[in-house]
Amino acid sequence: MALLYKADPVRGEQWKALFAEHAPDIEWRAWPDIGDPTDIEYLAAWQAPDDFEALLPNLKVLFALSAGVDQLDFARLPVSLPLVRLLDPGITRGMCEYACFAVLSLHRDMLRYRQQQMARCWQAHLLQPANKRRIGIMGLGTQAQQILAALRPLGFALSGWARSVHQIPDVDCYAGNEQLPAFLSQCDILLCVLPLTEQTQGILDDKLFRQLPHGAALINMGRGGHLVESDLLAALDTGQLSGAVIDVLQQEPAAADHPFWHHPKILLTPHIAAMTQPESAFRVLLENIRRHQRGEQMVGEIDRTLGY
Repeated sequence: MALLYKADPVRGEQWKALFAEHAPDIEWRAWPDIGDPTDIEYLAAWQAPDDFEALLPNLKVLFALSAGVDQLDFARLPVSLPLVRLLDPGITRGMCEYACFAVLSLHRDMLRYRQQQMARCWQAHLLQPANKRRIGIMGLGTQAQQILAALRPLGFALSGWARSVHQIPDVDCYAGNEQLPAFLSQCDILLCVLPLTEQTQGILDDKLFRQLPHGAALINMGRGGHLVESDLLAALDTGQLSGAVIDVLQQEPAAADHPFWHHPKILLTPHIAAMTQPESAFRVLLENIRRHQRGEQMVGEIDRTLGY
């Protein structure tokens, strides 16, 4: 029995060492050196190889080495093949760190102070207390709930929106399209961690921005496909939005002439909100393999009807 790894080769060496130490019964193979393809029962990948059905005839599970799976074309995946996303606690910690950094950057007006530094302008501005700043999160899954828990001690007023009903302590929860306008109307800083689906593609657009309070700010640490980039630029130009922290783009890496690079109201980072950490992710992946071997339900298995 073998596992085929198809992702970053540098981190792949860490994965290989961990499997050799803790799971020597599972043969580790790294793409493209797959050896005898009939031995491969598990594929751990960011994206599946072309024609993988014919290439890997005995494949039993596809493990996506990410918290989201929108990079995979479901139409190419056999319905009978389980697809499992990686619930790495290292990713969750990274998302929480980035969310706190982004929220505090916007809350404390760091985009303005960065511009003042470049202009050699020494000027203080009034500080809004945290309990007067309303933070809203779109998406209330595992990552979002951990982010809310990380933000709670800072004293912000917290709310969240998702397609389905949730109840979270100290968080005003909204659900469904009917409650989306009410949710948006009270978000001073809107943070998107939604999964990317047909329903959420382009959801961060002009129509949504106009439902936010004038001068609100945006954080997108979901997927680039959530954001209509031209609509964000227009909202920043009119002042409907005061600033944005953007970690993901429609096309990555950003082209040299992308308007976000030098926009004074945008802080752009290169998709680094969180990264899979082999040290923590390994145990999650191995436990799911053992669960599969025992005929048990795996953690993080995707519902294809929902897309997450």
